[in-house]
Amino acid sequence: MKRRKFIRSTGQVGLGLAVASCGVNPDREQKASAIRASSNGPVSICTWEFANANQVSGNALEKGKSALDAAIEGVSIEEADIKNTTVGKGGTPDREGRVTLDACVMAPDGNAGSVVYVQNITHVASLARMVMEKTPHVMLAGNGAEEFGYQNGFEKENLLTEDSKSAYKEWLKEKDYSPIINIENHDTIGMLTLDKNGDIAGACTTSGLGYKMAGRVGDSPIIGSGLYIDNEVGGATSTGLGEEIMKQVGSFLIVELMRNGMSPSEACKEAVMRTVKKAKNIEDFQIGYIAINKAGETGSFCLQKGFVRMEFREGENKRIESDYHLKS
Repeated sequence: MKRRKFIRSTGQVGLGLAVASCGVNPDREQKASAIRASSNGPVSICTWEFANANQVSGNALEKGKSALDAAIEGVSIEEADIKNTTVGKGGTPDREGRVTLDACVMAPDGNAGSVVYVQNITHVASLARMVMEKTPHVMLAGNGAEEFGYQNGFEKENLLTEDSKSAYKEWLKEKDYSPIINIENHDTIGMLTLDKNGDIAGACTTSGLGYKMAGRVGDSPIIGSGLYIDNEVGGATSTGLGEEIMKQVGSFLIVELMRNGMSPSEACKEAVMRTVKKAKNIEDFQIGYIAINKAGETGSFCLQKGFVRMEFREGENKRIESDYHLKS
């Protein structure tokens, strides 16, 4: 009898270990269910003061469009704005005078698409979505991404505007690479959306750092760095010096921290602090994160003063300043 009891008890322990190893946590699942039930969408948030883009996204959500549709509609506004020198057409070129665009999207079902080093297509977030939906791949680069785009109806365009060309010619006189924090040191619109069904999606699109080395790719099109979505938990996206964000896989880190109980703001702060602990010369660059969880709670945090986010909720589009680390 003792032997039978021992076998029975050890079998139950083994079953419990097996359940734990598969990631099934009853308490966590109960908490996740409660969060899903309390979702108060629709909500749209984006990096920086891209008010028009966030309004378009929020309006799309209010009309019942999906989180992914709304996010891509929103960021497309900035991709087409030639006055925005950090996103899309009119972006600041690299050191060889070429405007190169990067973007990624992520859907509620966990699917993702990305394009890098695109030189002749404006709406690269939409192109990234097409990679996600029409190919077996996640990322296409350069000529391959462009040819795929042309085959699917995208137009070939010259992305270098007269204003950008003039600024580039001035830069060539000195070739001084010293980006101004919060002006030239950010390079992205990242957008996170929560729709009426409680689903979360995101998009991130950029022309990259101005006067970067030819071929440089930052964090923006990298799933897990520039953008990450887990529809059971939430989403995060980033802006700033992509090299430092990539080293921490910042957006993925934030979602995992939220999974383990942190609020969006707490998770964003912890991601910034990982960089603070490891990077050198942190006063010389900016990084910032925004995040949303399944309940529709939002947050942000950055390294330097000056980073803001836009938030659309219940028909109102607000500008929200982020808390920051470097306080002298």
